[in-house]
Amino acid sequence: MEKHWSAVCALILVLGVYVHLDTAFAADTERSVTENPGKCPKRNWGMGLCAEFCTNDCDCPSNKKCCSNGCGHECMVPEKEKPGNCPLRQGTQLCAEFCYHDGECPGAEKCCKTTCGHACSEPC
Repeated sequence: MEKHWSAVCALILVLGVYVHLDTAFAADTERSVTENPGKCPKRNWGMGLCAEFCTNDCDCPSNKKCCSNGCGHECMVPEKEKPGNCPLRQGTQLCAEFCYHDGECPGAEKCCKTTCGHACSEPC
């Protein structure tokens, strides 16, 4: 019976070494993958499809990024930050989300905070 326990312990040790080396190799491989420019857009509310449509940016067409949709990952257009600053908020009560990042606004407009939301505005 002693012979079997030593064989089991040896197999567990070999398995542990294999898992450690495999994890270390995967971490090195992930670091060498190039990322597309930009950042993933902020998640709105709710969740997307619970499926993995991509694992990293190189799985995505053009300059899209592989981003979390709240449950899985999918290719999304990255956030863009346009030059300029948002104007000071006016006293109007505009409580709606008309945009989430600059890339959703036309021309040079930026996605700026309103009293209680966001809207596209000309930069100052």
